[in-house]
Order: sequence, then C-alpha cells, then structure tokens
Amino acid sequence: MVSVSRSAFGELPSAGGAVEKFQLRSDQLRVDVISWGCTITALEVRDRQGKASDVVLGFAELEGYLQKQPYFGAVVGRVANRIAKGTFTLDGKKYQLPINREPNSLHGGLRGFDKVLWTPQVLSNGVRFSRISPDGEEGYPGELKVWVTYTLDGGELMVNYRAQASQATPVNLTNHSYFNLAGQGSPNIYDHEVTIDADTFLPVDETLIPTGDIAPVQGTAFDLRKPVVLGTHLQEFHMDGFDHNFCLKRSKEKHFCARVYHGGSGRVLEVYTTQPGVQFYTGNFLDGTLRGKGGAVYPRHSGFCLETQNWPDAVNQPHFPPVLLRPGEEYDHTTWFKFSVA
Repeated sequence: MVSVSRSAFGELPSAGGAVEKFQLRSDQLRVDVISWGCTITALEVRDRQGKASDVVLGFAELEGYLQKQPYFGAVVGRVANRIAKGTFTLDGKKYQLPINREPNSLHGGLRGFDKVLWTPQVLSNGVRFSRISPDGEEGYPGELKVWVTYTLDGGELMVNYRAQASQATPVNLTNHSYFNLAGQGSPNIYDHEVTIDADTFLPVDETLIPTGDIAPVQGTAFDLRKPVVLGTHLQEFHMDGFDHNFCLKRSKEKHFCARVYHGGSGRVLEVYTTQPGVQFYTGNFLDGTLRGKGGAVYPRHSGFCLETQNWPDAVNQPHFPPVLLRPGEEYDHTTWFKFSVA
C-alpha cells in the first residue's frame, strides 16, 4: 500500500505562488517531493537494523532551494547536462542558449526546469507534475508540454518523464538527486561500493564537453563493471572524482544501470532505466558552504548522483543517440530507483 499526503511547503517571493509538498509512503520508503522543480527533498529508507535515515542531500525549507545551489533533488531540462558553447543548429537555424557554466550551457540554462513551479496532480500511488515550457524559453525552439510522474511501489521509486513538442527541439530530462547511503550529512561517500554496467564511457575536454570519442572502460579508472570501493578507487587512480557519462545499452527497454552498496548500513541502491546513458557524479563541486537539513554541511564528495540521461552535447554530436523530439512524437523515459538492504 502507498499513501500520498499533500501539505504547504512555502510561498515563492513576489507573489510567485505556493509550493506544495507531497509525501509518498510505502512500507519501505518515504519520499518527499515538492512542486518547485519536481524536487525530491527527502528520501527515508531503513538500514539492516531497521533504522530509517534520509539518504538525499537537500534543505528543510523552500529558501534553501531558492538560493544558488547545485540542483539538489531537482528535475533538470529542457536539456540536462552540457551543450558546447550553448549553441546548436537545427534544420538550418542556429540557436544560442544562455551560457550559465562558462563556456557552456548546463541543465537547461539560467532558469531551467529546476527553477519553475509545476502543476501537481495526486495519484493513488504517487504524484504527477506538468508544465508547458513556452516557445523560446531559455533559447529553445518550440513549445514543450512536459509530465514528470513519481510513483512508489515497496522499495522502488519510479520516475517517468514524458514530453511533446510543437516544433523540433532537443529534449533530455533527468533527476539530479545527490545520495549518501550512510545518511545525508555523512562526511563522504568513500565507503560506498559502486558498480556501473557500462562497457564504454565518454572522455571529456577541460570544460567537461565530450570529445566525441566513445572509449572502452577496459583497463581504465572507468571500469566499474565489477564493484569498486569509491575512496580506494579514487586514490588508486589519482582521480579528483567522477563527472562522466557512462554508455549503457541503447535499448528503449528497462535495463540495469548501476548498483551502490553501503557496507556500514547495508543499504543498497539499484538503478534501472530506459535511457542510453548515466552521468556518474561524485559531488566534486560541493564545498561545504551550504547548510542542509538538520544543519548538515555538504563538503566535496559527500553525495553522488546517477543522472540517467541521453549523452551530453548529443545535439552537436551526430553519432550520439538522437536527442531531437519532433512534432507528433513523444519523449517517454523511465528510471527506477530500487532500495533494499544486504
């Protein structure tokens, strides 16, 4: 059984509207999602002793989400990840997007899908958010109707993204939750054991744009096909962390993406998706300046993201999976976050 409750979360400044919180509960999970950015603000899951902890980074109040912060828990779009120099050409016309992470456009621009109020609809086992992204929003062509649905089933949170376009536009939607399976506020993720089911990954330039190569993981630091303990692995390969797209099966069917295990608590997160890629990010840009829930500070490497997605800069790289949505087509992708203990 899943229960869904609805409550006020806060008011946006200058009469911008009311933000609501939706609490989804099953026998195994409690998930809080707000209508600002379809943001997951809390996700409680029990450890092997039966003690529940919140395993996502974020804030207790709306003000936290309105400040400059790194997309905690939010849905990002119209195009997640980076577009080189914020520019692309589509059907012979050149588009210039706002540059919000020099020298590129990141996660939909200055005011992406994470920084808008969505319209909620309560379901029996979750909540569906919708909005219409107007033609020209953040420089993107065409009107885009978008639906993001969160549903709960036991220990599994399912996120479905659908979109329809009035004219051809790139679309790439994901959720940017930062997880720490020891519990949010724990100092780092070095004791997490990570597996990613990818034979290839995308090398990047110094601005984190893919070079265009699709490189085998074999014999590199990016071979996560067998579990690695993150801290040891980063030390061994003298790495500052991961912020890379791993290439998954290019099938529209549900496929296994990643597994993360935290030995101390026994918590396991498995991710399944219909997407062709996942950005594995180890919170390299977190710097301890933000105050989170319960007064937690979030230093570097205190959370990880598994952003299921199309490949970064696909709109400029024709040999990457197609990212354009045309009128009459439907964008429809699903990601499953399955929690258990071991």
